Amino acid sequence: MDTIASLFSFITTPVSWVIVQFHTVYGKIFGPDTGWAWGLSIVSLVILIRICLIPLFVKQIKSTRAMQTLQPEMKKIQERYKNDKQRQSEEMMKLYKETGTNPLSSCLPILAQSPFFFALYHVLNGIATGDTIGVINESLLASARKAHIFGAPLAAKFKDGSATVQALGATVTDVRVVTAVMIILMSASQFYTQRQLMTKNVDTTVKTPFMQQQKMLMYVFPVMFAVFGINFPVGVLVYWLTTNVWTMGQQMYVIHNNPTPGSKAQAAYLERLTKHVTNHGKARKRSERTIIKAIVAKGRDRNEFERKFINGLNKAGLAAQADGTVIQSESQAAVQTEDGSPASAATPKRQQPKRQSKSQRQSGGPKAAGETEASEPTSLVKSDEPEDAKPAAKKQPGSASRSKAQSGQRKGPQRPKSPSKK
Repeated sequence: MDTIASLFSFITTPVSWVIVQFHTVYGKIFGPDTGWAWGLSIVSLVILIRICLIPLFVKQIKSTRAMQTLQPEMKKIQERYKNDKQRQSEEMMKLYKETGTNPLSSCLPILAQSPFFFALYHVLNGIATGDTIGVINESLLASARKAHIFGAPLAAKFKDGSATVQALGATVTDVRVVTAVMIILMSASQFYTQRQLMTKNVDTTVKTPFMQQQKMLMYVFPVMFAVFGINFPVGVLVYWLTTNVWTMGQQMYVIHNNPTPGSKAQAAYLERLTKHVTNHGKARKRSERTIIKAIVAKGRDRNEFERKFINGLNKAGLAAQADGTVIQSESQAAVQTEDGSPASAATPKRQQPKRQSKSQRQSGGPKAAGETEASEPTSLVKSDEPEDAKPAAKKQPGSASRSKAQSGQRKGPQRPKSPSKK
C-alpha cells in the first residue's frame, strides 16, 4: 500500500485540503472534534468529486449505448472468425474505429475517482498511525482521532485488534458492528444499482454475451466490496457508501428520463410521454423533443415500443415532426368545422329506420301526411268464376301492384269474410 500511496501522493494534498475546508464549515455547526463534522466533510468531498465527474458519466452512458448497439455486429464477427483470434481482434478494433466507440469509456468514472479514493485512504491511514499528511497538522490530526461515527473512530478497521481500537478511544464491538453494517449497506447498494441496470435498462430484443457479463458483475461486485471492505477504515467506508448511493440515484434519474432503446424502462417512459403529449397537445420539455426527434429519425428501424408511441400519437390526431415537435395531423384538422369544433358534433348522426308494424308492412308502408287512399268496396258475394277467368279489363288500375305489395297475405283465392249481421 505504501507503493500505491506514493504513486498517488500528488493528490493527497488537494484531498486533505478539501476535507479541512469542509471540516472548518461543519466544525462551527457540530463542533470540531465530532464525527458529524469529519463524516460530513468526507461526504461533501464525495459529492464534489461526483459533480466534477458528471461529464465523464454522460460519456460513459453514450459509450454503453454505442456498445449495446454494436453487440449484433460483434457477435457476427465472433462467429465468423471463431477459429482465428487474431483476425477477430483486428475486426473488432476496425469496428470500434469506424463507429467511434471505446470499450474503456464505460469505466471512466471508476478510473477517474480511483486517485481520490487512494488519496483518502492514505490520509485516513495517516490519522490511524498518527502521521500528518498534506495540510493536516498536529491539531487537526488530534481532532480527527477523537472523531467517532456511531462509536467507531474514522481511522478504525474491522480487523483492528483491541489495542489499536482502544488507542483510538473505542471498543472492538462498536467498530465491528458499525463496519459490518456499512459493508452490508455498501454491497447491497452496489447489487441494487447493477440489478436495476440489468432488469430495466437493457435492450431485451438482443441477447448477447455482454448481457451475461453484466449479469455476472451484478454478483461479483458486491462480493468484492464485502471482501475488501473489512480492510477499509470507517472513513473510507463512508466515502464508498456515499459514492454507491450517489451512483444509484444518478442511474435512477437516467433510467427514468433517458432509458436505453428497447428496454423495459423505455416502454414505461414512452407510455408516460404519450399521455403527457396527448393531454397537452405538444412536447413541452426539451428532453422530450430530443427523444421524439431520435424516434422519428429512425424511420422503419424503430423498435416495438417506439412504433407503439407513434401509433398512439396518430390515434390522438397528432403527428411527430423531424425536429421533435408534435403538431396536429392533417387528417384530424380536415374533419373540423370552421369554428374549430369537431365535425362529428356538427354533422347529424345516421339514424336507423323505425320498425314498421304488421299492418304497415301489409299495406305497403306508412301513409304520408295528408295522403288519402281511395277506399275500395269489398264484395261479399262469392264469385262463381275463377279469378283467372275474369277479363283483364275489369281489374282496377293499380290492383296488381297493390296485390304484390301485400306480401303478408296467402296466395290464391281468398275466402270472403261472412257478412256482419245487422
